[in-house]
Amino acid sequence: MGLFDALLGNASETDTAVVAEELAPVLSSSEEVVSAYKLVRDLVVFTTGRMILIDKQGITGRKVNYHSVPYKSITQFVVETAGHFDTDSELKIWVSGQSQAIEIELSKNAAQGVQQALATQLFG
Repeated sequence: MGLFDALLGNASETDTAVVAEELAPVLSSSEEVVSAYKLVRDLVVFTTGRMILIDKQGITGRKVNYHSVPYKSITQFVVETAGHFDTDSELKIWVSGQSQAIEIELSKNAAQGVQQALATQLFG
């Protein structure tokens, strides 16, 4: 993750092996990490069965909120890519039963990977 992206709060792709090791106690025995995007301390993780939004809270980050969204619950998603003067991309995901979209700021380079990960998991 570049320093510029970190300062702007944009998520960038991160090493899946490191994320899989960190999430080992949370993942099911048959679940694998497909891709992961880091936002300073927080993570957006795509596994073989779900999307996990990880929010590390407080100064130390010891308190962690894991928000799991099964792919079957995602009704639609939008990826807005960056333009010439806009340095970030945006992901919006709608989940059945919720009226508001989940919104995540991504780095310019992460948008294509996120869109591909979602398309692969949702459409096969």
